[in-house]
Amino acid sequence: MPRLSVWMVRTSLLYLGTGFTIGALMLANKGVPFAPRLWSLLPVHAEMLLIGWTVQLAMGVAFWILPRFRGERPREGLAWAAFALLNTGIWAVAAGRLAGLSAGVIAGRVAELAAVGAFAAHAWPRIKPPGVD
Repeated sequence: MPRLSVWMVRTSLLYLGTGFTIGALMLANKGVPFAPRLWSLLPVHAEMLLIGWTVQLAMGVAFWILPRFRGERPREGLAWAAFALLNTGIWAVAAGRLAGLSAGVIAGRVAELAAVGAFAAHAWPRIKPPGVD
C-alpha cells in the first residue's frame, strides 16, 4: 500500500476512534448527566466521523486502488496537498464550532473543498475506460 494511503487510512481510523469516544461520552452523559457541556461537542463528533473518517478513508483507498497508467506523469503532490488540506479543514471547522467563530467554520469548509478539488485533479487522469493505457 502506498505511503499516502497508509497515512490517510490510519488518520481516518484515529478520527473514527476519537469520534466514537466523543459519541460514547455524550451518550453516557444522556443517561447519567455528569457534564452538560459535552453536548457542545456534537458538531465536532459529526465532523470527525463524517469528514475525518468517511471522506479520508475513501480518499486513501481511492489513491491506493485507482490504476496508474504508463506515460502518466505522477501527480502525488496533489494527493498529499489534499491530505493536508482535508485535515486542516477538519480541525478548523471543529475549532470554529467550539469557539463559535463562523470564520473558522467557513475557512475549514473552504480548505475541505480545496482538498476535494486537489484530490479530484490528482485522480482524474487515472480514471479511463477499460482497455485504454
